[in-house]
Amino acid sequence: MEFEHIPVLLKEVIDGLNIKKDGFYVDGTLGGGGHSLEIAKRLTTGKLIGIDQDLNAIKKAREVLKNYSDKTLLVHNNFVNIKDILRDLEIERVDGILLDIGVSSHQLDQEERGFSYNKDAPLDMRMDKTRDFTAWDVVNKYSQIELEKIIWEYGEERWAKRIAEFIVEERKVEPIDTTLDLVNTIKKAIPKKVRMEGHHPAKKTFQAIRIEVNKELDVLERSIPIMCRLLNKGGRLCIITFHSLEDRIVKEEFKELNKDCICPPEFPICVCDKEKEIQIITRKPIIPNTEEIERNPRARSSKLRIAERV
Repeated sequence: MEFEHIPVLLKEVIDGLNIKKDGFYVDGTLGGGGHSLEIAKRLTTGKLIGIDQDLNAIKKAREVLKNYSDKTLLVHNNFVNIKDILRDLEIERVDGILLDIGVSSHQLDQEERGFSYNKDAPLDMRMDKTRDFTAWDVVNKYSQIELEKIIWEYGEERWAKRIAEFIVEERKVEPIDTTLDLVNTIKKAIPKKVRMEGHHPAKKTFQAIRIEVNKELDVLERSIPIMCRLLNKGGRLCIITFHSLEDRIVKEEFKELNKDCICPPEFPICVCDKEKEIQIITRKPIIPNTEEIERNPRARSSKLRIAERV
């Protein structure tokens, strides 16, 4: 199985985690194991728990980490279930957690997964192939209103209404079964002049459907407070995102967890019992330098935010 993975912002992540040799760390998105390998190299008596919902990623990471098998535990699951995962491993708290959000290079390049708008494949887009719900279900079963909503909100696509209309009309004739069937439908919906500008005309719609299939934004939003509360004091949470929707969630969740009392100013005493849970380490996100972007163009839109448990 070919699984090339170039870890994004690697040095910045390792520096950000502030790794202790005897610490416990979680890589919630193993991918090709690049980040995990560098974490494991720095451990002596510590442990790395690697989580991924893609069985191919688990298999590849096991190969990459074979020389550190005594320091690593790999789990097929979604990082949103981190509390249960750690409980099952009898681990109460950890010293650092990493999330590298979004679709991996391997998933994009693996034609049959249906993530790419440049390759003809069944409409799938599942990160976890053990689940039943696929992109085909979204495209062929969602109402026009539902399609418009996710394409507009998750894809930030200004032609969302027309694309949804064309999808519904197209599937009345026959189901939209493949990625190129969907691409052709999207192209019909977007005026030719607009199609000639900028990015691929299907890019935003494919992003939106992928996010919906895997519930990516919901999972991220729910996970951040849970993960912060599983950190030891001084433990770090590092999150890499690749588009504005993800980054906005991380920024807002960090901001909320960074707040102390949230009572109105006119209240004489605090009644909310809200306490500051994290210190935000990165007031502005860390982005890749020119050298990294040249080496790995897919890193171009990446942003890293870091928080520390107080």
